[in-house]
Amino acid sequence: MADHSTAPATLAAAPPALIDIGINLAHDSYDRDRDAVIARAHAAGVLQMVVTGATVAGSVRAVALTREHPGRLFATAGVHPHHAAELDGASLAALAELARLPEVVAVGECGLDYFRNFSPRAAQQQAFHRQLELAAQLDKPVFLHQRDAHDDFVAVLREHAPSWRGVAHCFTGSGEELQCYLQLGLAIGITGWICDERRGAHLAALMPQVPAQRLLLETDGPYLLPRDLTPKPASRRNEPAYLPHIAATVARARGETLESLARSSSAAARALFALPPP
Repeated sequence: MADHSTAPATLAAAPPALIDIGINLAHDSYDRDRDAVIARAHAAGVLQMVVTGATVAGSVRAVALTREHPGRLFATAGVHPHHAAELDGASLAALAELARLPEVVAVGECGLDYFRNFSPRAAQQQAFHRQLELAAQLDKPVFLHQRDAHDDFVAVLREHAPSWRGVAHCFTGSGEELQCYLQLGLAIGITGWICDERRGAHLAALMPQVPAQRLLLETDGPYLLPRDLTPKPASRRNEPAYLPHIAATVARARGETLESLARSSSAAARALFALPPP
């Protein structure tokens, strides 16, 4: 009989390779341990991340991070609707210069937010138009935000069709909104909102309706810590290492394996953002 007493232990299976397509990694809540956050993400199987730019200054910081972690981090460059009133001619020129950089894989975060109205609606719409035009000029996708502004959001997108492509970041809407976005050709970004039984339970039933090639995964950290995560971090800060938890929830809702979802969502992210292999 063979003696297996000295045989090497079976290695644990590597976690499925994932891409976090929306992480606010330039946020000051990561300043003290950003490198550790990136290391934890990699250990959890999150091999690449798209760092969100929501202001011109924030986009500059996002680009700087990508240069510290080439091939692992990528950036968006944009002005969130909260800051739309700041997008004057000089800021738009600076944004255009940033968006041309090869490290920048999308224009945005841009769109409309009528829930807060931190910028006047007219300013939001103008900034949205300008950023859609910029994305079309550069042939880059748009990273889109919409809250309580569905009708105007869709109207602006249709006005620029078919010159753009992009993702509805942090989708939390209804089935009707989902079908509208799919008809427009948008990819759909799903966050830990789906893990919140109070606000996000409706999303589970919608997940099978999203074509695999258009379903993307994101944490939107440091925000939207999955409500059902256990144990929760004392800081209540979300980070990309929790993306597998979100992915597992989405996979269950779709009736597929985590491995299958990881493959398709990563392929979809690479296709939309033109990301290289990790």
